[in-house]
Amino acid sequence: MAAIKPILTITGSDSTSESGIQADIKTISELGGYAATAITSITVQTTLGIQEIYDLPAEIVREQIEAVMNDMQPDVVKVGMIRTEEVLDVVVDELRRYKPRHIIFDPIIRSSRGDALMTDHMLNCIVDKLMPLVTQVVSLDAVRYHGMKNRYASALAVFLNNGDGTDEARKKAREFVDSQTVRDNNLGSRANELYMDFLNVVTEHVGKKNDVQFYAEKLNVSTRYLAQVTRRIANKSPKMIIDGKLVKKIELLLKTTDRNVQEIAYECGFSSQAHLANYFKKLRGVSPTGYRKKY
Repeated sequence: MAAIKPILTITGSDSTSESGIQADIKTISELGGYAATAITSITVQTTLGIQEIYDLPAEIVREQIEAVMNDMQPDVVKVGMIRTEEVLDVVVDELRRYKPRHIIFDPIIRSSRGDALMTDHMLNCIVDKLMPLVTQVVSLDAVRYHGMKNRYASALAVFLNNGDGTDEARKKAREFVDSQTVRDNNLGSRANELYMDFLNVVTEHVGKKNDVQFYAEKLNVSTRYLAQVTRRIANKSPKMIIDGKLVKKIELLLKTTDRNVQEIAYECGFSSQAHLANYFKKLRGVSPTGYRKKY
C-alpha cells in the first residue's frame, strides 16, 4: 500500500485550537490524513478573542517549509494566515520552487471573534503575489455554518490529497462540514460562569478590596483575561464593575446610616474623607454630603 502523502498547512497558531494550525491538524487527522506544518504567527488567545500576535521571522517560515518540502514532498498545501509581506514573499517563493499540485488558500482576514488579522495593504499584496499560484480559494459562501470555514478548507485538502476531483472534493468537504455539530461555537469557555463568580466576589469584598488584581487572583485568572470576560459580557472593564458596586455601597451607607463621611470612608477602604469625597464626586457628580442631603 502506498504511503499517504502529508498535507502541508502554512498558517498561524491558535491557543484554543478553534482555528489555525491546531484545527488543521485535528480535521486532517480526523479524516485520515497526515498534517505537516509551517507556522507563520503565534497568537495568544482565548475563546473570547486574540490578546497578542507574534509574527515569526520570514526566514524561520522559509526553513519550516523547506524542511517539509524536501523531506515529505506534499502535493497539497493549505495556506492561511499571513500577516507580513516578508513572510508572504517567502511563501510565494517556496510554492513557486516546489510547485505542489494543489494550493488551497483560506483567507484569514478576521478571527472568528471579529479581530482584524490582516491590513488592506497585505490583502492587496496577497492578491497580487499569492493568488496567481492558488488553485482553490475558500470563501464563506462555500460553508453553511459560520466559523466552519477552516474545517471546510482542511477537509477539501484531504479529499484532493486522496485523489478526488475538484467537484467531488468540494462536495465531500461540504458534507463533512454539514455533519459537524455546533461544538466549535460552544467550546468549554468558562466566561459566563467566571463573570458571575466575579460579581459575587466583588459583592462580598468590595469596600475591603477594590483593586482588580485582588479579584483576578481570587478567581485564579489573569487580569487581562478577566478584562476580556467583562468586556465581552457586560461591555465594562473590571474596574468599572468594582466602582459601580462600591459607589452603590457608599450610597446605601449615606442613605441608611448615621455614620459620618470619614467613618464611611474608612469602612469602604479609602485612606481619608477627602479621598472618598473626590472619588464619589467624580462618579456621581455630587459630594457625599450633598448626596446625603438629597435623601
